[in-house]
Amino acid sequence: MAHSNSRRHFMATSVQSVGLAALGGMLWSGYTDSVKASPLVLRPPGALKEEDFLTACIKCGLCAEACVNRETNIDKETGKARPGTLQMAKGGDALLIGTPFFVPTEVPCYMCEDIPCVPVCPSGALDMSSLLNEKEELDINKASMGLAVVHKESCIAFWGIQCDACYRACPVLDVAITLEYQKNDRTGKHAYLLPVVHDNACTGCGLCEQACVTEKPAIFVLPNDIAKGKAGDHYVKGWDMQDQERVKNAQGKETTTDRSKKTADEYLNMEVEY
Repeated sequence: MAHSNSRRHFMATSVQSVGLAALGGMLWSGYTDSVKASPLVLRPPGALKEEDFLTACIKCGLCAEACVNRETNIDKETGKARPGTLQMAKGGDALLIGTPFFVPTEVPCYMCEDIPCVPVCPSGALDMSSLLNEKEELDINKASMGLAVVHKESCIAFWGIQCDACYRACPVLDVAITLEYQKNDRTGKHAYLLPVVHDNACTGCGLCEQACVTEKPAIFVLPNDIAKGKAGDHYVKGWDMQDQERVKNAQGKETTTDRSKKTADEYLNMEVEY
């Protein structure tokens, strides 16, 4: 009898364990699908495209440790380490738990020359080769973590108030952000100094976002897929020889419609067709 009860208890426990494991799997699957849909996340330098990054990242935290433990992170006055740029997502964050990210308004990327967070990555989720220059040396200016975007209605420079905080904070001074002089027609006497972000040089470090003087930053970094449009492969830059080379073997495609089957004099003088 005791043996029978033990067997029933064992079977019941096994069924419960299988059920809990299945439930846990479904919950985790639902969670990962949910957080993968969070597009407004900035990853470390050299991060692969988001889908590939989430697959490759083993959530070891070595990049965040290297970031906070870098020599340049020591406060000269107190001798203590400041908060690191990289955070590891935890429960409650709208990101996959254990993956690294940063929030520029809290702690931007300080553009370390040796980029300590990248070489320590053991899985290739942070691609070192994408940050190499012509001399095969690590170059933080090759990073493309995102793109700074200026909201003109909130930026006081577009009101006519002189402000160059973002321009001065940019580590790629007068290259990633330049100031464009424009006549102020409202006063007729003064000039606007308007910040212009250049996609080919902006690394997405967020130093401009943190430096912005407005209550909420009027310049902010967005992931590249969000910040940038896409013209499409079928548009060609006629003045760009490389772009011309890209489509040298392209073939035309003719689309036929009921209208195109008619001659011009068959429809030009007709009434509007709905």
